[in-house]
Amino acid sequence: MKKRLTLMLSLVLVMALLAACGSNNSKNEGSNASESDKKDLKIALVLPEEIGVNPFFELADQGLQKAGEEFGVKVSTIQSSDPNAFEQNFRSTVAEGYDLIITATFQAEDVLRKVAAENPDKAFAIIDTVMPDVPNVRSVAFIENEASFLLGAAAGLITESNVVGNIVAVEGALMDKYTIGFEKGLAHTNPDAKVLVSYVGGFTDSAKAKELAKVQNSQGADFIAGMSAVGDFGVFEAAAEDGFYTSGQDVDRTVIDPEHIILSQIKNVDVVTYDTVKQFVNNTFEYGENYYGLADDGVGLTFVTRESESPLSDAIGEESLAKLKEIAEGIKDGSIDTSVTAQ
Repeated sequence: MKKRLTLMLSLVLVMALLAACGSNNSKNEGSNASESDKKDLKIALVLPEEIGVNPFFELADQGLQKAGEEFGVKVSTIQSSDPNAFEQNFRSTVAEGYDLIITATFQAEDVLRKVAAENPDKAFAIIDTVMPDVPNVRSVAFIENEASFLLGAAAGLITESNVVGNIVAVEGALMDKYTIGFEKGLAHTNPDAKVLVSYVGGFTDSAKAKELAKVQNSQGADFIAGMSAVGDFGVFEAAAEDGFYTSGQDVDRTVIDPEHIILSQIKNVDVVTYDTVKQFVNNTFEYGENYYGLADDGVGLTFVTRESESPLSDAIGEESLAKLKEIAEGIKDGSIDTSVTAQ
C-alpha cells in the first residue's frame, strides 16, 4: 500500500509539472503571436507635398520612422509631387493593404473624405485638421492658441516701442487661433502694447509678406511675428534688412538667423505622428477629434518649452524666459485662459 501510494503521488507531481510547462509554453506562444501580429502591421504616411518643400512634413516622417523602429512595424512615407499624384498615391496604399494610412493638413481633406467613404473598414488618420463627420478617420489637431499666447506674452516682454506686428496668411477661423491667442498673450504681459495685423492673402507669397512687414516696422513695430507659412521667409528678409525682431512657425526657424529670428512657435508634428502609430499598435487608437496642446507636448515655443540650437537672444534674456516658463505652466494646469472665441 505504501509503495502504491508513493507511486500515485509521484505520478501526480509529474502530471502537475507537465501541466505547468504546458501552461508556460502556451503563454510564450501567445506573446510571440502578438509580437508577430505587430510586425505584420503596415502603416503608411501619404503626404500631399514633397518633404523638402515643407519641414512640417519632414517632422511627420521623423515621427513615423521612430515609431516604426521602436514598435517593430513596417512603415512607409509616400511623397506627392502634385494633387493628382497625391490621390493616386493614397489609393495605392489602400490597394496595397496598409492597415493604417496617415496624412496631414487641410490639403488632404478632399481626397481623404472620398477614399475613406469608399473604404469604411479601413483606418485613416489626418494631422493638423479635423474631419469629425468621417467615422473611420482619426483627426489630430493642435491647440495653436496656447503656443501663440506664449508668443504674444514674449512679444510683450521684448518690445521697447510697445508696438508689435503679425504678418498673417489669410483671414478667418484657421488663423484666428494664432492672432487672437497672440493678442491675449500680449495683453497678459504688456497691456499697454498694441498689435498691428496684416494679411498676405495666401501661404506662399513671401514678397507680399516682406512688403507688409516693412510697412509695420515703419509704423513702429519692433517685433513682428511671421504667421504666413512660406511667406514668413519674406518677413525674415525684412527683419535682416531693417533690423527688427521676428519669429517663425511650426519648426525652429531661429537657426536661420538667430540675430533677428529670436523665437519660433512650434508644432511637434513628430510627437503626434509617433503617438498616432503607438496608439494604433497598442489598440488604444480612437477615431474622432484629438487635440494636442502644451501639456501634451503638441505645441510650444522655442527656449520656453523646447531647447534650440540657437543661443537665447539678449532681447529675451533669462529673466523674461523665467516669466514665460511660469506662464507655460499656468497654461498647462488651466489657471491661465488661452481660449479663443473663433476656434
